[in-house]
Parts: sequence; structure tokens; C-alpha cells
Amino acid sequence: MKPAVALGPREVRAAMVAFRDALRTHQQELNRLNVYPVPDGDTGTNMALTLDAVVKELEELDAVDGPAPMADVCRAMAHGSLMGARGNSGVILSQLLRGVAERLGAGDQAGPDALADALVVASDLARKAVVRPVEGTILTVARAAGEGAVAGLKAAHTLLGVVEHARGAAGEALAMTPTMLEPLARAGVVDAGGAGYVLLFDSLLSVIDGRPPPAARDEELAWEAVRGAPGGAGVVEGRAGAPAAGGGGADEVGDLRYEVMYFLDAPDDSIEAFRDVWSGIGDSIVVVGGGGEWNCHIHTNDVGAAIEAAIDIGRPHQIRVTDLEGQVQEERWVRDADRDPGAHEVPAPATAVVAVVAGDGVGRIFRSLGVQRLVRGGQTMNPSTAQLVEAVESLRSDGVVLLPNNENIQAVAGQVDGLTAKTVRVVPTGSIVEGFAALLAYDPAAGADENAQAMGASATRVLPGAVTRAVRDSETEAGPVQEGEWIGMSRGGVVAIAGSPEGAALRLLDGLLEEGHELVTVIEGEGSTAAATRRITEWLHEEHPDIAAEVHHGGQPLYPYLFGVE
Repeated sequence: MKPAVALGPREVRAAMVAFRDALRTHQQELNRLNVYPVPDGDTGTNMALTLDAVVKELEELDAVDGPAPMADVCRAMAHGSLMGARGNSGVILSQLLRGVAERLGAGDQAGPDALADALVVASDLARKAVVRPVEGTILTVARAAGEGAVAGLKAAHTLLGVVEHARGAAGEALAMTPTMLEPLARAGVVDAGGAGYVLLFDSLLSVIDGRPPPAARDEELAWEAVRGAPGGAGVVEGRAGAPAAGGGGADEVGDLRYEVMYFLDAPDDSIEAFRDVWSGIGDSIVVVGGGGEWNCHIHTNDVGAAIEAAIDIGRPHQIRVTDLEGQVQEERWVRDADRDPGAHEVPAPATAVVAVVAGDGVGRIFRSLGVQRLVRGGQTMNPSTAQLVEAVESLRSDGVVLLPNNENIQAVAGQVDGLTAKTVRVVPTGSIVEGFAALLAYDPAAGADENAQAMGASATRVLPGAVTRAVRDSETEAGPVQEGEWIGMSRGGVVAIAGSPEGAALRLLDGLLEEGHELVTVIEGEGSTAAATRRITEWLHEEHPDIAAEVHHGGQPLYPYLFGVE
């Protein structure tokens, strides 16, 4: 095939899909080699989830109006990356994509001049978003890519020449990152965020010149390859702010324990003062966005102050707080097991937790809350007693708490204690959100009975809700329902009926929310859309401004939306 001479909306969409696929292919390779002192989530996962949001928004754009023009494609690319950004690496990546989109969207097509300019603008925007930029991170790789693109424009003045030179310069800068950051040099690895950004240029070469994307390397071989000189095959998450105080080793935790992220609705002219406030309470600060919508990321020891700073100027929502110390310990255990299985065995908790889940995103959330074993199940796919027993027996803990997360599974879960020598207690959670609430009271050091009592009490504090589609005509508490209509359900049965998922969700929430409620957790499943989720969160903001909303992608089947009201 002849190389493309310009990027149109079709090529931009294809490049974003190829970039998403490349990040997914290399996701575990990026994650497993994360050895930086203070990781803020798994780099590969965060970058891939950010591109998932971009591709999803592009697909919805085409589904509504057919093939969209360049300006709309680029707006969707920028907005999708902003709203879907995860972790430090994802937030910076979203700013890079926003810079590219702003320049490419200025015309119907983008030739070599526009692309070279876009990569320079992207680098500049990303650096401005980081309060204290540090060389040896994705920022270094992005600057080199922009400079390489300009050199390619002068040398060849073709789209292919611009991308090839950008890719070459980015790769060379990536290989040098260990010489710029001591923790990378000690580990013998390169920066993971920068490595992920290089995949963008591999994806562009695939789209404009038909080149095959790079294949994933074997994890074990990749680890061995990066234990020597800098510039090896491995990758590592780099921190956008200053290195941890004291320059600790790769497994030490810095002075700042928590990662705080949220979206912020606030006037653009208030953000500079907001950044100044954050500069006094933390590090690794990235604030990206514009037009009243901002994605904010910080490492801090004062979670309350980090959130209050946003309340002073606007409305924070979808707040996420991560304990970085726990991530460091878990990553060390995994790496030690990779290099020498059995050399470092994770101590078994007094009580472990088994949870029944449906959806990869739901599973990830349960894992992050401390669940040791997941069993696939839910509506239409209830697990057997044997499967639950097998999960319990696979644990080294003598005590186990079982979370069925579905009323249909509670009876089966109740049989497990009599079929094993372990002490098994069932917390009768009837929904995913009740399972989440139960885990807020989980204490790994306490006994099974003590945990079951505390977790059961915690589960009752959340009011669950769910939206699904009627599979047959029926009479319900809310009136007659026809097959195919959308229904909203809570503990009392069907309470809302509508012609769309978001319609059912709004009627459901309107009936559930009362004075005193403070938080609505929204879990997106199969059938949800970014547009529908925005309508739900905007309705909450307008009708219940004192109630915060947190949105998570669960991926559960049959239920486009699950809700937890607290």
C-alpha cells in the first residue's frame, strides 16, 4: 500500500483504535515491570483504560450521526481521554491527546505540517499541566517526539517522514530515561509512561503505512532483558513530580501515601490558585482540562485538604483515593515471586474473602478492596456449591467470608461451611454495591465471625438499585411492564419503568434519594453509554447538588447501571 499523505477522520479513528489495541497487547508487560518507589496504579492498565474511553466516545459519535467530520472526531478524542483518564500516566496521556486533537481538528485533513505542529503543542500542554515536571518521564519522551517530528518535516516533508522521525526520537529518549532518574537506573528499566506513548507512533505507522504493530514480549524474558544496562526492553512507571524524599530504593514508599483523583467542575480562571493550594499539600500534581471540566491528580498525606481545595472553587466528583503503600507492598511480593517462586510468600490473613462477581471491572474493584478470590457468577450464571468450595479451599486462611452479591446465590453459599474444614461465614449481600459496602468493614486480622458481623452491618447501610431490561410482559409494583422495556429495581422490587436505560435510572434514583443521602455510586455495565452516564450525573448535580456521584466501569452483563446510595 502507498503511505497516506494526510490524516482524515477515518485515519484518526483507526489510529486511536490501533493505539488502544497496542496498549492492551503490552498492558501486562508495562504493569509487571512497575518498580518505581511510589506507583500510582498500573501504568499499562491506566493508559489502556484511558484509550478505552476515547474509542468508546468515537464509536458513540459515529453511532449517532454516521461518519463524523474531523472536528467532531478530534473533540471526541480530547473529551474521551479527559473523562476516561486513569492514574498519573493516564492523565498526562489525556493532555497529550488533547494537544494533538486541538491542532488536527482545525481542518478537514491534517498533513505533515499539522501533525508535526500537533506533537509539539501536545508536549507543551502536557508540561504545563504538571506542576513540577521531571525529566526521565513521559514528558521527556513527548518533547523528543515533537522535536523529531519537526526534524522529519524538514528532512522529508511527508506524513510518513514526520511519524518515522518522531518514533525514532521518542525511542531514543525512552532509552535514555534511566540516565535521568536514579530509581530507573537502579532497576535497569525505562519509563513505562514513555514506553506507552511510543506505541502511539507504532500505531500511526500501522495506519498510514500498513506496518504490523509490535508484538508483546514474553513477560519472563522481558524481565531478564531489563536487569542489565539502561535502555533495555522493560518499562516502568515514572512519576511526574519530584522523586520521593530521600531517594529511597525501588520498594520503599515515599513520604506521600495517598493518590487522590477526581473530576472538577470549576471556572478556568480559578485553576491557577487551585494548583498553588495543591502545591502546598502534595506532589505528583497533574491538572488537565479546560472549558470548566478538569481532571485532577495528586499524591498527598492530607486527603481531606486535597478535596476541600476543589470544593472551595467548584464541584469535585468521581473521587478516587488509593493507598500507595499497599500497592508498593503487593508489587514487591509479585516481583519476588516472579524471580524466585516461594522466596517471599505473602502472609495469609486470619480471614480471607471470596466474592461472586460478574464483569471484569467489578472484579478489579473487589480486588482493590481486599478480596482474595473471585468466582464468576450472577444473574443467569449462578455458580455451583462445588465452585465456591473450590475457591474457599484454594485459600491458606482458616477463616473465610463469602459474599454472594446476589439473592439467588445466598442459599448455595450457605452450604459451603459444612463442606470444608475451614470456618466459612456468609454475609448475605444481595447486590454488587452491598458487597462493596461490606468490604469497607473488612479486617484481615480479625476472625471470620467478627468480620461477618461487621461486614453485614456495613452492607445494610447502602441502598441498592439496578437497571435492567424486562424479558417478558409482567405486572409489577410499579405497574404493567412489557417485554423490552427498561426497569429500575431496588430492595422493594420494581420501582421504575421507562423506554431507555437512563430514563429508568433517573426515575429509580428519584424514588430512592432522600434528605441525608450523601453519595451515589454508579457502576456502568454492558449497555451503558457515555452520553447516558453524563445525563445521569448531570441530573444528580442539578436535582441533588449536595449529593456526590462516583462512576466506575464494572462491565457487568444484563445491568447497564447499578447504583449504591449512601
